[in-house]
Amino acid sequence: MARGLLFRDATVVDGTGAPAYRANVHVEDGRIASISDDAPPASRVIDAGGLVLAPGFIDMHAHSDLALLAAPEHLAKVAQGVTTEVLGQDGLSYAPVSDATLATVRQAIAGWNGDPAGFDWSWRTVGQYLDRLDEGIAVNAAYLVPQGAVRMLAMDWDAREPTPSELDRQRDLVATGMREGAVGMSSGLTYVPGMYASDDELVELCRVVASLGGYYSPHHRSYGAGALAAYAEMVEVSRRSGCPLHLAHATMNFGVNKGRAGELLALLDEAIAGGCDITLDTYPYLPGSTTLAALLPSRAAEGGPAVALARLADPASAASIREVMEVDGSDGCHGVPVEWGTIEISGSRVPGTVGRTVAALAASSGRTPFEVFRELLAADDFGTTILQHVGHEENVQAIMRHPAHTGGSDGLLPLTPGAKPHPRAFGTFPRYLGRYVRDLGVLPLEECVAHLTGRPARRLRLRDRGLVRAGYHADLVLFDPFAVRDTATFDAPRTVPDGIAHVLVNGVPVLADGRPTGALPGHALRRGRDTTSTP
Repeated sequence: MARGLLFRDATVVDGTGAPAYRANVHVEDGRIASISDDAPPASRVIDAGGLVLAPGFIDMHAHSDLALLAAPEHLAKVAQGVTTEVLGQDGLSYAPVSDATLATVRQAIAGWNGDPAGFDWSWRTVGQYLDRLDEGIAVNAAYLVPQGAVRMLAMDWDAREPTPSELDRQRDLVATGMREGAVGMSSGLTYVPGMYASDDELVELCRVVASLGGYYSPHHRSYGAGALAAYAEMVEVSRRSGCPLHLAHATMNFGVNKGRAGELLALLDEAIAGGCDITLDTYPYLPGSTTLAALLPSRAAEGGPAVALARLADPASAASIREVMEVDGSDGCHGVPVEWGTIEISGSRVPGTVGRTVAALAASSGRTPFEVFRELLAADDFGTTILQHVGHEENVQAIMRHPAHTGGSDGLLPLTPGAKPHPRAFGTFPRYLGRYVRDLGVLPLEECVAHLTGRPARRLRLRDRGLVRAGYHADLVLFDPFAVRDTATFDAPRTVPDGIAHVLVNGVPVLADGRPTGALPGHALRRGRDTTSTP
């Protein structure tokens, strides 16, 4: 009897980096049943006609923590061929939390994710959050324990070393989150309060992560002045703790780093040759994106958003903050003095600001850029998001060629009306395949697909995922290599890509003939249940 789904005459790019080949791929009961020259009978046949059938893409750095629950059909990622995302990034997310810290986290990262009215915030633990994901989502999702949220639970927003009992509390929280299903731990070391942690503190937490088979993914202390030292610092944390290291959005930005990607890659190659287990992710764009509040010096942000706003309202304190930001170089801006002309507002509840730089808003209103900055933070209650136009194309291309590289969108999907988020949220994966594979030839197709599928699956230690292989879960994408391209732009960032025809998650179509099906077959991928004990 005919059962399942057959991709007939597909060009299989299997996620290993091996050459493509033609085959018929049969999917049944959520898995790849066979790959062969034969065409077994199936309930549905898709004539691939030579289109590329690849493993579903794995977004190693996603900020869909709320968007995936608020709009679980998740068009932004489904339309790109993404079948798995890694959440809990940059040390700040919504589990584990208490009632008090949840309120603070919601305010602190409203610019990333929004803070929707009437939303059900009933979870508090990592396990409870993963249970919420299991209620119905279009794609699979893994989770990292956010170190900043852990530190907040143990010692509030204090900029100091933890006491022995506070460090024990952090260790327990990380271990509990891992046992409940997290695959590792993240940090945001230019974000408060995570940035207050010393290397010794991070090493202690990473030892817990390593003992439970996870990995550490830091947004390290600088992507600008001192970037190489910041990368070296994370390598040393990994070496001391024995914890595998995955460097988040591993870029070399700002004018001080133009053309210096080779220095970063040499540092990483030396560490890998010395036995360190290191991977990294990037997105194929030049601007970065974060919250406007992230530019604040760490000392100005100590105590949380309400305290920071009070400091900005005080003339003497504000003058000191301005001096650090515009002259010395704020640690929140990677040690580089803020160039207001590179800071474009991408999301704000203040009318007339989205799409304009801080410098332009200042010039048109007769105010200084710093005055615009602090007034926006107050008026938008820390909810403003920005684009930072500080990247370099030669660095982007050099880093994506490295064999330890994987793809991560860092895509912000704020649930804020009128926002214009970075187009990477809708365009990252087709942009790799269209612009950088087909148009520029930076990577061969098979190699790029391995960067986006098999290699990240290996980092996550996913069981039976990330490859087109018989017996594996049927997370698959069928695309036209001659037509695939991103269409999202900075002016229209929420447009879906061209050239992606079909996407399956756990064997269920979530995109069919280029249209979303509304199916919700995804679930939380939990350490232990869905991962192996070895890389």
